[in-house]
Amino acid sequence: MPPRSPLTGRVVIITGGSSGLGRCTAALFARAGWSVGLIARGAAGLAAAAEDVRAAGARAAVAVADVTDSAALAAAAAAIEQALGPIAVWINAAGNGVYGRFTEVPEDEFRQVTEVTYLGTVNGARVALALMRPRNRGTIVNVCSGVVFHGLPLMTSYSGAKAAVRAFGQALRIELAFERSAVRVSTVFPPAVNTPFFNHAISHMGWPARPVPPVYQPDVVARGIYMAASTGRPEMTISGTVACFALLSRIAPVWTGAVIRRLGVDGHLVRDAAADHGASPTVFAPSEAASPVHGAFGRRARRWSTQMGLRRLYGRLAGPGS
Repeated sequence: MPPRSPLTGRVVIITGGSSGLGRCTAALFARAGWSVGLIARGAAGLAAAAEDVRAAGARAAVAVADVTDSAALAAAAAAIEQALGPIAVWINAAGNGVYGRFTEVPEDEFRQVTEVTYLGTVNGARVALALMRPRNRGTIVNVCSGVVFHGLPLMTSYSGAKAAVRAFGQALRIELAFERSAVRVSTVFPPAVNTPFFNHAISHMGWPARPVPPVYQPDVVARGIYMAASTGRPEMTISGTVACFALLSRIAPVWTGAVIRRLGVDGHLVRDAAADHGASPTVFAPSEAASPVHGAFGRRARRWSTQMGLRRLYGRLAGPGS
């Protein structure tokens, strides 16, 4: 359980909160004493995530909305604030994916990944700022990805969308600094995570998609998101894996590209016919059933990050606000 920070007792809204990383993060905030607002497309998933929050002893409010619809998103946020009170943190965690060579991914699928993963984050930030700026307080956390440091083949739409998320956060942060706003924008870069994301993705490769190892359990990333929300750190890698990847891509980009090429196609796919039984693409429509927190790749997924452990230790030693 994360420590109860000075922000304890406030309200967080999480988009993409009905499944995987969003749902895991919601439960973690609830255990830390936060009231949690959840926004997603699927009613069944929202109901299950809200139960997680209430089981942790916290208040929950849900709203069905698509992050690509800014008007619906604003209405959802207003309803959650009416139920729970003013938001202190907004987390943009909604995202989706399509696997395939760029020339083989249909244009409508590429556009949908971009609109959900990038423009959904933009819409979330716009709605959050409309609520936070008049109060001159609050934190927006954009859940990005380690792929921003070097895009991954077969994920051109996702890689491009996440790179845009990072640049958007950097630009917005400076704009807020221009006006001396106390609203903070934090972007986090997780590693590959064991969530249902891969079952929900579309694959044009003949086999289901899988995360590129090393894979981490979502609990590790959720703790990183909580830390970013608590500290307002502008950018934060989550795990030593991503920190090293970011460093190598900066100092040895050619070598980094060569390593990624060695993964080949097989590094992204599960060549097992049985694995396709769990595929349930949700790129264009939500699942009718509740989606779990964890995916199908937990057997070798890491449950701990030394880097994140050291960050938490430093935070305790440095005191509040570190």
